Amino acid sequence: MSLITATFDRISGREQRTFAVTCGAHVLHDGYTDLLYVLLPLWQAEFALDYAAVGLLRAFYVGAMAGFQMPAGLIAERFGGPLILGLGTALAAIGYLVAGASFSFSMLVGALIIGGLGSGVQHPISANLVSQAFPGARSRSALAGYNFSGDLGKMAFPAATAWLLTLMPWRAATATIGMVGLATAAVILCLRGIAAGVPVAVAKSATATDNAGAAQSGRGFPLLLSIAMIDSATRMGLLTFLPFLLKLKGADLPTIGLALTLIFTGGAAGKLACGWLGSRLGVVRATWVTEGLTAAGILAILPLPLFAALAILPLIGIALNGTSSVLHGTVPELVAPERRQRAFSIFYTGGVGAGALSPVLYGLLGDLASVPAMMMLVAAVVLVTLPLSWRLGPHLHRIPRSGC
Repeated sequence: MSLITATFDRISGREQRTFAVTCGAHVLHDGYTDLLYVLLPLWQAEFALDYAAVGLLRAFYVGAMAGFQMPAGLIAERFGGPLILGLGTALAAIGYLVAGASFSFSMLVGALIIGGLGSGVQHPISANLVSQAFPGARSRSALAGYNFSGDLGKMAFPAATAWLLTLMPWRAATATIGMVGLATAAVILCLRGIAAGVPVAVAKSATATDNAGAAQSGRGFPLLLSIAMIDSATRMGLLTFLPFLLKLKGADLPTIGLALTLIFTGGAAGKLACGWLGSRLGVVRATWVTEGLTAAGILAILPLPLFAALAILPLIGIALNGTSSVLHGTVPELVAPERRQRAFSIFYTGGVGAGALSPVLYGLLGDLASVPAMMMLVAAVVLVTLPLSWRLGPHLHRIPRSGC
């Protein structure tokens, strides 16, 4: 936290606006994605859906979001990141407005595809804008703060929507959430000048430093992407099947809800803490710490009784989510500035895609063997990141830590 505070004590007004707008977009879009968990049961009852159809609804949204990230990055290179970020945010909001007006399953599917396409612009464009606005040594701490902001949306939007549903029908609540998105899009479009936030002299100096390091990192980015995909697959695999593991230990639905809250709270703290950890220990050692603790935590909860397992879930959350801050902050070290928009698009597409696919593969193993056996495989697979991160080390260049 001290690293982030020190970094942001010295930023200009333009940089503050860049950080505020990108974090605000992250709050909204991550909130929109996790809001589906609240609405899916309502849509199941409204449209008489079976569980396969419910699963398809989320798959359409996440699939559209993952598939559009690379095209969004290419479009942003042509027309500018802030403009595409604003238009994408408006499209995501329109998706929720259409969902609120849906009268059939097919119309709801169309609405979620629209919303997913809109949300596909956020991660690659916002992350690139943050790395542009905070070049050199400051990019890691800035990206850690940006990464953390998404967890605020994951906590706030489902809770706010659950409260709205006590006051109004789900259609009105969904439309209200859509209007919030349109207002956010309007703010982003009114601040389209945020991208050019770095003084020329600073930008040239940082670009020269970044290019010098990136020139040595030919194969570094594929290694980083591989680590990120395994990390995302681990996170989604664990979160998907953790409730089933806890149910085997005797947990009821309220206890499972508490467990998810504990691990998400730890995850939010981990994104901040591990951004700092990555700057202090370096990417390789920080990855070994977070991924090693993730594997150890997964194996630890298997034999523990229910309440002992609940007690260590926040620690698992810190390690489980913390790696992502370390990895996201490393992209600028491996890719020259003019290629970062595309690199972030590839990076987020790979992570989201792996996270979408892994529950299916791990679920097959759970059907063939058991949930505990599947969890042991999750813990084993995450350890593959350790040799990969060791190989990544030589491709990383040192960024001066002055002022941090």
